[in-house]
Amino acid sequence: VREVGGVEYVFAVREEKGRPTAELLPGLLQEVLTGLGFPRSMRWGYGELRFARPIRWMVALYGEEVVPVRVEGLVADRVTWGHRFLAEQPLRLAQAADYARCLEEAYVIVDHDRRRDLIARQVREVAAAQGGVPMENPELLEEVNFLVEYPTAFFGSFSADYLAVPPEVLTTTMVEHQRYFPVFSPGGALMAGFVGVRNGTDYNLAEVREGNERVLRARLEDALFFYREDTREHLETRVPLLKQVVYQARLGTVWAKVERLQDTAEFIARQLGFEDLDTVRRAAFLCKADLETSMVYEFPELQGVMGRYYARVSGEPEEVAQAIFEHYLPRFAGDQLPATRAGIAVSLAEKCDNLVGCFCIGLRPSGSADPYALRRQALGIVHTVLARDLRLDLTQVLARVYQGFSHVPPDHGCEETCREVLDFILQRLRGVLLERGVPYDVLDAVLESPEGDLVRLVQRAQALAAFKSRPEHEDLMVVFNRCFNLSRKWERTAVDPACFEHDAERTLFEALEANTGEWNRRLQAGEYEAYLQELAGLRPMVDALFDAVMVMVEDERVRANRLGLLRRVSNLCLQMGDFSRLV
Repeated sequence: VREVGGVEYVFAVREEKGRPTAELLPGLLQEVLTGLGFPRSMRWGYGELRFARPIRWMVALYGEEVVPVRVEGLVADRVTWGHRFLAEQPLRLAQAADYARCLEEAYVIVDHDRRRDLIARQVREVAAAQGGVPMENPELLEEVNFLVEYPTAFFGSFSADYLAVPPEVLTTTMVEHQRYFPVFSPGGALMAGFVGVRNGTDYNLAEVREGNERVLRARLEDALFFYREDTREHLETRVPLLKQVVYQARLGTVWAKVERLQDTAEFIARQLGFEDLDTVRRAAFLCKADLETSMVYEFPELQGVMGRYYARVSGEPEEVAQAIFEHYLPRFAGDQLPATRAGIAVSLAEKCDNLVGCFCIGLRPSGSADPYALRRQALGIVHTVLARDLRLDLTQVLARVYQGFSHVPPDHGCEETCREVLDFILQRLRGVLLERGVPYDVLDAVLESPEGDLVRLVQRAQALAAFKSRPEHEDLMVVFNRCFNLSRKWERTAVDPACFEHDAERTLFEALEANTGEWNRRLQAGEYEAYLQELAGLRPMVDALFDAVMVMVEDERVRANRLGLLRRVSNLCLQMGDFSRLV
């Protein structure tokens, strides 16, 4: 028993002796192996273990000693194998330190970091030899790295006739289907060539190159055919076909979604003061039309991209074409944001529609599961609003969107759904501002007094964070804490001057009556520093009140009157944020 801080605690000491590493490793390694998870796994034979592929052999060495790991009838040994085509003989390892060297002699580079660097260097050198620069694509590099054991890069080419197809189609074909690195000229134009990476040496590389070119040629021929067929018709003719495309079983068709987007995008454009509403409605009308094209059916990742090209071919205004592409932005972290007015309006409408629709029927993200990418949608709203400094009341927008789902039997009403969606968006805003260095306690305080204007929320947070470093912050906290602690459970703000028993009550009341209107004007105008300064200036009157009177007196009318007075002060503070959360 020991005393800590004036309190006695019971302590126990347990000694656990170490065990030899060789004894611990079999169990530890088996736990590691059976604990690995994969997006897709399989069972084989009569075993129960699920793994990415059937396990054919295992090597487990501790120094020169074999660790007897057992899995699915297999027992680890010191024998392994190299490249399946270039090293046909088994490799017997004398000790663990020989592993990487022996495997490399058998055409397997074990160190994936070294293998990645080797691939990147080879790809750059091969492209440079053709006067080009390879596409920078870390995800593709990572995937290729784990597809090969002994990389050798090579250059392949295709007919320049295929360059008539939009470059995004060609690069998507090369990257997504063939895992090639597209090559660009120093000026940024796509060249009629690519860099591939084979798993092996440069033996018979010409034949490998020819085979890869033949496979790519067939895919590019399909792409050229799709493009020619799609451009035979005006993009507008595809829109009615969306009546047959289901957006979500309970939420209806994509056609119904397009109708909602036209209304919501125009509503957002009006809020933001955009003048060309016809362009906004036209962009919203056409934004999903490319889903009914052959190209997007074959390459879904090109939705929006092809819509922009087809709109241009159909003679649509450039801002309409650009908005069709931009309404999907941002598609991933670090992606570009919509820049045109029509693109901004339709993009925000699309994301709000997705969020409200899913939330109203109970499709909320849970844990890591987010099949409708709602977190990304909410983040897209946050980044777009902040980057473009958009003064938009999301509360009104979400309520407008909800009206468009009147045909859906919702699980939740308008007020509940909109509140949950706004809170979901504000949580994403909180994460963004934390990354920008806004203190967590300031964010907690401000988000306890939420509003639909994200720009105002950010400005409030920044003003409060700056005010915390000023001497007047202490006065502000005294005003808030003394008033809020007593009146937090009191909701009424009615004050009757006839019940005053001391001049201190009357002085504070008259100050509030004379200045509350001006203070609220400053708050609405975003003059947050001045607003906080005025609240901090109430300290002498608040201190005088508490020195002069007892708030919680037995007389019910006097007590209620004083609590109402304190509640008025508390409410003025709470309009800026819940200061009780400030550290």
